[in-house]
Amino acid sequence: MIDYRTKLTLHRQLYPFKDLEYSIESDRGRILSSPAFRRLQKRTQVFALELNASIRTRLTHSLEVSQTARFIAKSILSKLAENGLNTYGLEGMENAFISTSEMTSLLHDIGNPPFGHFAEETINKWMRTHAIPLIDTIDITSETASVLKETLKIDIVNYDGNAQAIRLIAKLQRLNLSYSQTLAVLKYTRGAYEPKPSSNDPLSYLKKKPGYYYSERDYIHTLQESLEVAPGHRFPLTYIMEAADDISYLTADLEDSVEKGILNLDQVYDLIRKACEEENEHYLLDLIQDKYEKAKRNEAPYQFNMFFTLTRAQLVRELVGHVVDIYIANHEAIYEGSFNAALLEYDKESPYYKAVNILKKISTKYIYQNKEVQTLELQGYTIVNGLLNIYKPLLELSTDDFGKLLQEEKIACFIAMRLIRRISSKQIVAYQADVNTLDNEDKETYALMELYYRIRLITDYISGMTDDFALNEYQTLMAL
Repeated sequence: MIDYRTKLTLHRQLYPFKDLEYSIESDRGRILSSPAFRRLQKRTQVFALELNASIRTRLTHSLEVSQTARFIAKSILSKLAENGLNTYGLEGMENAFISTSEMTSLLHDIGNPPFGHFAEETINKWMRTHAIPLIDTIDITSETASVLKETLKIDIVNYDGNAQAIRLIAKLQRLNLSYSQTLAVLKYTRGAYEPKPSSNDPLSYLKKKPGYYYSERDYIHTLQESLEVAPGHRFPLTYIMEAADDISYLTADLEDSVEKGILNLDQVYDLIRKACEEENEHYLLDLIQDKYEKAKRNEAPYQFNMFFTLTRAQLVRELVGHVVDIYIANHEAIYEGSFNAALLEYDKESPYYKAVNILKKISTKYIYQNKEVQTLELQGYTIVNGLLNIYKPLLELSTDDFGKLLQEEKIACFIAMRLIRRISSKQIVAYQADVNTLDNEDKETYALMELYYRIRLITDYISGMTDDFALNEYQTLMAL
């Protein structure tokens, strides 16, 4: 039975409200006023360290995704209203349904590190090379600690922006969002410490990437139990956020590439036209031919804007209608969170799926593999890798020495004494809160978990930087 009143609830970790509308508006306010959300304005979408303010950042991208999610959510409610919203427990819940979808979309990239996805790979490569050997130096005798050791080694080499978003919400920013709003951000349902599922797993798509870390596993389980979401399953509104994200960047990257001078309008049109003709795809071909002809009737400076504005408007409208139909047709599976696909990728025979694939392929070949973009990625790699190396002495300390460091006591490693003062106090408090939950009597487990939380601390600090702050910190500490 579908009843959204069990999903959109008043549950939250601290100080729950008695009225759902107040709860929803509180979540909205907390998100919009969060420092982590504001930092998205200085994080890479595609072009790092960009001075041209018209080029998209993670913040402007997230705003576009939230608007598309709002459109999808309202369209779904309109369709469901034909059978009566009370049938689905949505009578009087319209604002909660729409706002949760919208705010989830604002949060969806909040855990992404500076310099984009390339930095995720950089962090994981560094952890394999430097952090795992540090964990291996801890002597283990018990079977329980041995299993934990291997679990943590898997977890720390699986940094992911999606998992970091959950950590930010729960521990680093302590936003105290409602359980509904938080669980809706959980795009992938596998712990970073768990193995990747086989292709025949019924939840293989939902678990294809890490969604949360070992450090937040108990928190996620609490949310799932409270909202009646089975392990490995998704919160239903997460499908809306994902579809909005997929729709929003289809033309955005091409648009930015023209703004950057990588491509021009005629080249974009020719690339799409040729790709459509090669794959015998007519929906997108007819659409861009119509918009291109209309755009060419304008004065030269406005042709580019006209083409993308008209193309984006029609694509968004029709793709939203497509994903709404799929949501409605698979409502029960989506509601219980077992629908094992992205809405936009479900019907592989639809003209919309084929159009999406063509646009993705063009962006990959002509934008993401562009020399300038890849140069920026290499710069990001150098900066993130360099910062991790600089802060490594904090990970090489013994548990006792690191404890003394936090108490501002003098230790032999004079470099560590200076490095620790650069780390945010909020991140240090999050580390201390986790360590304070450990059992001092279990020496082996304590040693493993303390080092694990310390690794998380350094990762939190560096991954939480904006592009320009990371560059400045690198230049400062490398004396460049």
